[in-house]
Amino acid sequence: MGSYAYKYCMCFTRKFRSPDAQPPPDVRAAHLSFASDAHALRRFVAGVQGESPADVDRILAMLSGGHSHGIARLVTRSPAASTPTLEDFLAFLFSPDLNPPIAHQVHQDMSAPFSHYFVFTGHNSYLTGNQLNSDSSDVPIVKALQGGVRVIELDMWPNPSKDNVDILHGGTLTAPVEMIKCLKSIKEYAFCASNYPLVITLEDHLTPDLQAKVATMLTETFGDLLFVPNPDPMKEFPSPASLMKRIIISTKPPQEYKEFLKAENNRSGSGNIAELPDQGSLRRIDSNADESDGKDELDEQDEEDSDSDDPKFQQDTACEYRKLITIQAGKPKGHLRDALKVDPDKVRRLSLSETQLAKATISHGAEVIRFTQKNILRVYPKGTRVNSSNYDPMNAWTHGAQMVAFNMQGHDKALRLMQGFFRANGGCGYVKKPDFLLRTGPNGEVFDPKASLPVKKTLKVKVYMGDGWRMDFSKTHFDAFSPPDFYTRVGIAGVKADSVMKKTRVIEDQWVPMWDEEFTFLLTVPELALLRVEVQEYDMSEKHDFGGQTVLPVWELKQGIRAVPLHDRKGVRYKSVRLLMRFDFV
Repeated sequence: MGSYAYKYCMCFTRKFRSPDAQPPPDVRAAHLSFASDAHALRRFVAGVQGESPADVDRILAMLSGGHSHGIARLVTRSPAASTPTLEDFLAFLFSPDLNPPIAHQVHQDMSAPFSHYFVFTGHNSYLTGNQLNSDSSDVPIVKALQGGVRVIELDMWPNPSKDNVDILHGGTLTAPVEMIKCLKSIKEYAFCASNYPLVITLEDHLTPDLQAKVATMLTETFGDLLFVPNPDPMKEFPSPASLMKRIIISTKPPQEYKEFLKAENNRSGSGNIAELPDQGSLRRIDSNADESDGKDELDEQDEEDSDSDDPKFQQDTACEYRKLITIQAGKPKGHLRDALKVDPDKVRRLSLSETQLAKATISHGAEVIRFTQKNILRVYPKGTRVNSSNYDPMNAWTHGAQMVAFNMQGHDKALRLMQGFFRANGGCGYVKKPDFLLRTGPNGEVFDPKASLPVKKTLKVKVYMGDGWRMDFSKTHFDAFSPPDFYTRVGIAGVKADSVMKKTRVIEDQWVPMWDEEFTFLLTVPELALLRVEVQEYDMSEKHDFGGQTVLPVWELKQGIRAVPLHDRKGVRYKSVRLLMRFDFV
């Protein structure tokens, strides 16, 4: 039992007693039910908590090793062992390391084609801030890799002297960083958070001699880590399991970039292609310009066909560079339906802006899903998001888009959803798509995200209590005159029918709030639902203070009473702040 003193009206002091964490009624009842049984904790972990036999043994081994809280005596198998105390039992339940809400191991089948997975994807991974005038650096790339991102994007441009390659956001005031510096950092940190393949998407604005230089940089820097595909057309993407600890390249082949420059030159009315990147416009000019941030309609004019290779051009360009491309990005030509056609003899990657995708899913939703069953769809933020904000990823996920590219420096609600989504499958950066996104009916029918669906699962969430703020924050962080008044918001982010937010009552003047409130959520698509949890400190006169958040994939939730660690706005886990919650599926 502790107490806190607060200054009030300059000359008065108010004292508040802050009790230690007390067990909720459900925990007390569970403890009483087996208080006289030395083997009760094993049965509780296996039965009430629903852990597998292997996990039961792992948890008990951690405890018997004196992992924390001094509760090793709870797991002894000796009949003469002492009965676990209520305090020890609560300490076990309230430990995120011993009793987490989701599994920390990769458990999904990783042997399916690459197109069968959602992949943690970054956008303009080198930018330190906004999209217009921030610095380019390898630092945000390293942070993204440490956070589990598996797709890094680099925009390649000739340096001022045209003899080397810089990374920067073209057509803006962003400062460049040398490509070789980025590549060296990528090599060092590529597999620090996940051993599954790292994709580097290259936006290519280079001349053939610089493309050859990039090929040399890639091969010399990455060595055996770099995956070099078979030269034959790829009819199916390899699996993540087959590319463990490999780096793969995705970009448009040089021939298609040549055609892009030719089309851009014709549209600009200029005879000098080299002038294109220096026109002074803030509109993004890149190798995906027909799918670029500033243009949300597919180009419907007739263009020269760039699918067939020009032998003369191939002889003149960097052949070694082309050989390194595993995931070939094709340019969306003509009508949208044509861009989404599935070639039975070749797989490819298509990129659409968030606005293009929104239009495509309205008019051609089924075609988008069929395309993503075999090919890769990359979605990226629209060009008006100059402050590096992000978009709601759910429309892309429900239509099977594998690479939903996000600005990792844009710490907003959307990024928190993305971080929560990829906590699934052990945080490896790859999440297997639900089966309904991979199935095609006898008449070509596919999943319809807009259809009215029946409730598939009911999730009951109970918020018992919270603790840790008194250790991680100063006593006046939330309120200068009294302990905080916490409440918890809990809800679902998912398809429209499932999305909802609810909240507990406010507990006044308590560093260890006890809510003990239950909420019920009806889920039509639990396979893509995310549980949102956010703690706020109530303020009558001002904006409520942020007290922590987390997002958890519903399909990964462990049943029973769980310790849920909270994170700051950037997704960094607090040292001590956590909630005690219960999850039950009906």
